[in-house]
Amino acid sequence: MNNLLTRSILLALAALPLAGHAFDYPTIDRVDYVHACMRDNPGQPQEMVYKCSCTIDAIAKEMSYEDFVESSTAANAYTIGGERGETVRAYRPAKQMADQFKAAQSRAKKSCFIK
Repeated sequence: MNNLLTRSILLALAALPLAGHAFDYPTIDRVDYVHACMRDNPGQPQEMVYKCSCTIDAIAKEMSYEDFVESSTAANAYTIGGERGETVRAYRPAKQMADQFKAAQSRAKKSCFIK
């Protein structure tokens, strides 16, 4: 019986990496995302904590932390005005990364009931 339980636990742990990237985001980055989301989507604070937390969790299931950092940085940099912003906008891979993030974020918001 004990052997069977041990094997079951080991099998479950072995399957975890196959589940995706959902738990490789640092907590501070999740908190920063939730704060920014709450700022951008005013509403009932308690409700928005849940909805914004749901959104970053959905994004984390879809893309690795490295992809999140790159694509969200590109999306933020894409909004910079002037010459500095034009440098980013002229770099085609940055637009692709920004679009990837915006699409993932849009799907996540929709699934978490954020308009």
